Amino acid sequence: MKEKKLTAKPIIKKEIVKKLVVKKPAIRKALSKNIEEKPQISLVSLHNIKVPYGAHKKRKLLGRGPSSGHGKTSTRGSKGQTSRAGRHFYLGFEGGQSPLIRKMPKRGFVSVSKKIYQIVNLENLNKIKATIITPQLLKENGLIRNELGCIKILGNGSIKHAVTIQAHVFSKRAAAEIVSAGGKAEIINV
Repeated sequence: MKEKKLTAKPIIKKEIVKKLVVKKPAIRKALSKNIEEKPQISLVSLHNIKVPYGAHKKRKLLGRGPSSGHGKTSTRGSKGQTSRAGRHFYLGFEGGQSPLIRKMPKRGFVSVSKKIYQIVNLENLNKIKATIITPQLLKENGLIRNELGCIKILGNGSIKHAVTIQAHVFSKRAAAEIVSAGGKAEIINV
């Protein structure tokens, strides 16, 4: 057998380089001046506003296998309704339990075609000096909000001068007061 020769590797010493810190008095003075100065307060405005860290979160990339960081089940867990595809529930779904909306008693009736009237009293019509009072005139004087909506004249108070009033509905007392004052109650047909 051949004998192997053992050779010693030469040991190389690496020189440790020390960084020398140069202390210059001019730099020290400049640094001390900056520290002594009061910091400027900057107000938040549109030109310097910044999005806070963590406001924009990366979207989860699902279905990329167990090594993706979201597990083999793609963050859905195992088994059950929430792990399946097409797991859409309606609002108020309680997992198959009878929902609260079905337990609550239902009473009364709300009509879909209910007419909502804007009410004007006779005493308020005395402020208007015109001889013909129309829905546009009522809106200009601030007595109604919408000139296209239904208007109802009620008989609170009394009217002092003869006026022709155009509205959708008149109460019996209001119509009698207008006629007795020498005016007219004209009904607008919708």
